[in-house]
Amino acid sequence: MAMIKTVIFDVGGVLVRTEDPTPRRRLEEQLGLQPGEAEYLVYNSEMGQQAQRGEIASAELWGWLQTRLGGDDAAMAAFRQQFWGGDRLNAPLLALVRRLRPRYQTVIISNAMDDLLHTLTVTYPIADAFDLIVGSATEKVMKPAPEIFLRTLARLERTPAEAIFIDDMLYNVEGARAVGMAAIHYTPALNVAAALAAYEVE
Repeated sequence: MAMIKTVIFDVGGVLVRTEDPTPRRRLEEQLGLQPGEAEYLVYNSEMGQQAQRGEIASAELWGWLQTRLGGDDAAMAAFRQQFWGGDRLNAPLLALVRRLRPRYQTVIISNAMDDLLHTLTVTYPIADAFDLIVGSATEKVMKPAPEIFLRTLARLERTPAEAIFIDDMLYNVEGARAVGMAAIHYTPALNVAAALAAYEVE
């Protein structure tokens, strides 16, 4: 087994988790949307995917959504606030990230819009805990495409065997494994420290 030198984390669903689904459900009820439709529109609609691939600015996505849902700028601001209203920083995991340094490089690879750095420096000021932050909108490529993993490793001057990746989406985990990285499928019940220890990451 190669020595792991780099531990790479996903953000949404891992470092920042929607622990309380109530604000999002309430939002959907207010707007007459189906359960899960708000999430679909923001992340998985064609516009949402384009925003995460950096083909359009996040502002363009929100403008499209405002037109689609109706309402003024204030209503859209309220939508955004409520959409993320149940999100919480995963404080125990962040503490683990900080304990890994400086023995390991700590890195983020996130499928995210062009506001990722703002999110990680202002909304959740955790950017200082990471050596490198890689966002799909900047790279113009989303996980699980091999390019985003290989490009990150090249910047870190690491081989795939020297890195381990943690994500809550199984297809992203499989994408990392496909390029030769070790990977852990994150669930809320997972003991991350123990999972990393299995790869001799202490």
